[in-house]
Amino acid sequence: MEITKSNNPPKPDHNNQILPRNDDHLESQNDQNLDEVIEVVHDYSKRANWLRAAVLGANDGLLSTASLMMGIGAVRRDSKTMIITGAAGMVAGACSMAIGEFVSVYSQYDIEVAQLEREKRASRKVDVRQMETMKKKLPNPIQAAAASAFAFAVGAVVPLVAAAFVKDYRVRLGVVAAAVSVALLGFGAVGAVMGRAAPVKGSVRVLIGGWVAMGITFGLTKLIGSSTGI
Repeated sequence: MEITKSNNPPKPDHNNQILPRNDDHLESQNDQNLDEVIEVVHDYSKRANWLRAAVLGANDGLLSTASLMMGIGAVRRDSKTMIITGAAGMVAGACSMAIGEFVSVYSQYDIEVAQLEREKRASRKVDVRQMETMKKKLPNPIQAAAASAFAFAVGAVVPLVAAAFVKDYRVRLGVVAAAVSVALLGFGAVGAVMGRAAPVKGSVRVLIGGWVAMGITFGLTKLIGSSTGI
């Protein structure tokens, strides 16, 4: 006996049906997540750069002012001359650091703004939100100048305070050298940690460099003062 086949097609099984993937949506979401991750990394690296610049500025102010005070101390024994010389060095150094940082960062700012304008003209579809975010991340020359001057002044205060309350000449030189040595160890350790290096090695390296700078300044100034009769 022949079995007649039904002409009705089988009904599709909706439970096993494979839905199409929206690759464009997934790709857009992945790009957005990647942008957020990059933005977070960029923000942290920006903070690290600012902190590192602040540490270097403070170390520069510390060593420059201390060397200047030790140099004038080689030919002048009174504390007033040493403190006035150190204060003048602090003001001059802070102004110099601020102007140099302002000019440098402003040049970088002009370059990045010009690059953004070129990308805006070249791109047919501009993401306004992304452009505004990138503009907010541009460097601030005034902020950079103020931070650099402040960091230099903070470092320069250490030898000034150390010399302000000591009247005896030899004791004053020793106190200044000791205070600066402690500060150099601290700044060296912070800089080494920021650079992911060994703190002890970094501290000793900065300390030895500071001693060499102060020693050379003191010795040469003493030699010049003796030869010229100052």
